Amino acid sequence: MPEKTGKKQRIAAVICELNPLHFGHEALFRQARQNAEGLVCILSGNFVQRGEPAILDKWSRCRLGLLAGADLVLELPLPWACAGAERFAAGGVHLAAALGNVDFLAFGSEFPDAPLLKKIAEALLSPEFSQSLCALPDTGEPFARRREAVLAQLLGKEVLPLLRSPNAVLGVEYQKALLREKSHIAPLVFPRQGAGHDREGQEGEFFSAGQLRTMLRAGKEITGLVPHYTDALLQEQKAQGSCPLCPELLERSVLCKLRSMEQEDFAALPDLSEGLENRLFEASRRAKSLEELYALMKSKRYSHARIRRLVLSAFLGITGDLPALPPYLRVLGMNKTGEGILKAASPTLPVAVRSADFQRLGGNALRLFRLEAAADDLCGLSAPTPWPCGRDYTEKVIKL
Repeated sequence: MPEKTGKKQRIAAVICELNPLHFGHEALFRQARQNAEGLVCILSGNFVQRGEPAILDKWSRCRLGLLAGADLVLELPLPWACAGAERFAAGGVHLAAALGNVDFLAFGSEFPDAPLLKKIAEALLSPEFSQSLCALPDTGEPFARRREAVLAQLLGKEVLPLLRSPNAVLGVEYQKALLREKSHIAPLVFPRQGAGHDREGQEGEFFSAGQLRTMLRAGKEITGLVPHYTDALLQEQKAQGSCPLCPELLERSVLCKLRSMEQEDFAALPDLSEGLENRLFEASRRAKSLEELYALMKSKRYSHARIRRLVLSAFLGITGDLPALPPYLRVLGMNKTGEGILKAASPTLPVAVRSADFQRLGGNALRLFRLEAAADDLCGLSAPTPWPCGRDYTEKVIKL
């Protein structure tokens, strides 16, 4: 850790899944560190935005984050980690702001134009947007398409390519969250490198996380396609039967849970609209596989990803009455610099390092931790060799 000189250490934060950590992540971390002396990684837990388990457990991905250059790793709790872009970004930005000493939020975008991303975010938060959206005729199109139409009216059609680029859309949501938080944190936007988020294929030297997951779950080698420490940890975990985590191994468990739920249980799920809970209830009674379930629920109004997340919420017990934002900062790992970042922080949320801290906090913090721990126990069934229950209570903070 650098010696104290009286000058405040600049801190950057990155909100990520590291699913798995690849050369694109490494490049983002390196670029962030060119602007800051410390790096905080806000990492999704064992379930991610796609509505499925990550390829590696969160403790392994925490270790990879530290090896790649992060100093402090905080967990993005379950209800935000496996949510849509708006809620995902709101949760991550809230944690970064709550630390109290973060100066920058670093992220990649297909359109690395911070002022334009902020302009779109401001438009989305404006009364004019809400009024125009309400006035738009309902043609059954997904919300994303209706949003595009209104923004094109307000800002011009030149914003449409950006609104159809996943990382740029996430960048807009980061900017919205920063505006809502009234945060001093400044965005650091870099050109996204490699194939697009969750897309097949390769651009230049980088494979996308989605392509790498497909290869790993098919039993293919990815040596040379990811940093050496990622490859080494994957090989170690595979030898132990701990990876790759595969959503297919949870299929019967998910269907069993859905078939045991009553109609009012589906009505308690988050992100519901227009009777979506009724469609899920009916589909769960008929489907013999998850793919059939998704097909039965298919509609141009609802994206496949939204349906997957809704099914995952039902399986894990995520309900719509949870807090709007994370109520704690949970430390997964750190190095010496990270310890210094934590000591210098002025947190506006309680910091939890051990499971006993949640018992002390009680309330929503304890409720969410128990939800997280139960979800992680179920996630263990997606490993080639299932892990035992209770890891959230027994795993220690990773220190490198």
